[in-house]
Amino acid sequence: MTGRAALFLDRDGVVCRAIVQGGKPFPARSVEELDVLPGAKKALQKAGTLGLVRIIVTNQPDVARGTLARQVVEAMHERLRAELEIDDVLVCWHDDADKCACRKPKPGLLLEGAGRHGVDLAKSFMVGDRWRDVEAGARAGCRTVWIDCGYDEQGPSTAPDHRCHSLAEAVEWIGARAQG
Repeated sequence: MTGRAALFLDRDGVVCRAIVQGGKPFPARSVEELDVLPGAKKALQKAGTLGLVRIIVTNQPDVARGTLARQVVEAMHERLRAELEIDDVLVCWHDDADKCACRKPKPGLLLEGAGRHGVDLAKSFMVGDRWRDVEAGARAGCRTVWIDCGYDEQGPSTAPDHRCHSLAEAVEWIGARAQG
């Protein structure tokens, strides 16, 4: 396929601060609590200069669990679209029990983004802070970057192509490899 390269990004822990409790990451619960990580805005701008389509791909199972309203999550994404240079936000609204094709570690969101934006997955990158992100990227045929936030949970079982500690570091590494 001849298409553009994309930068697929997880939301919480990559673009926005994850709320860590007991060593586990959780999403913001409101628009006001949503906090863009330092350096994320500049990293997304740089990704744009590299010609990368910037697509957030995020699991939001709290909606399926009934503990967070879909409208709140959608308002968060509207704020991100207004503040950051991103091309799309794709969301899995399901929990594991739903066995959908879009919940990471399945590659459904990346496949949807690729189809929607004319993306060549082999030229693309998936950046995430959890094993599900790395696995989804690998299954979609992307190169993967794991932002190691030191969570108290399993790391990726599929070795990422690169390991770092921030989106800025990830974009630096990607910049040397992007085939835009």
